[in-house]
Amino acid sequence: MALPHALSSEVVSLQPLGARIADTRTHAIIKAEQLEVVRVVLPAGSELPLHETPGEITLYCIEGEVQFTVAGQPRPLRAGDWIHLQPRAPHALRATRDASLLLTICLLAGEA
Repeated sequence: MALPHALSSEVVSLQPLGARIADTRTHAIIKAEQLEVVRVVLPAGSELPLHETPGEITLYCIEGEVQFTVAGQPRPLRAGDWIHLQPRAPHALRATRDASLLLTICLLAGEA
């Protein structure tokens, strides 16, 4: 069952999942006209293959560790690390430890 999106002005907890990480799936927190926010959950060893987004993104590592590859350069992201990407920057992720991340995507008109 899909989780409902948060409502305007609703408080959403983004605390680390800890032991609950194994039972939590990636889910959209909101998808609005110009913005999508997703909690990405990646078990150790899982990958998101090379892809790009039409709008800018930010990725904040809440817990765990991922190898974030952009422009062919791997960059480790650990709890507390944040990265921004310009539109259409090819990137990939591989979880080196169970991880949860906060992804924000700037949507272009007509994409929501």
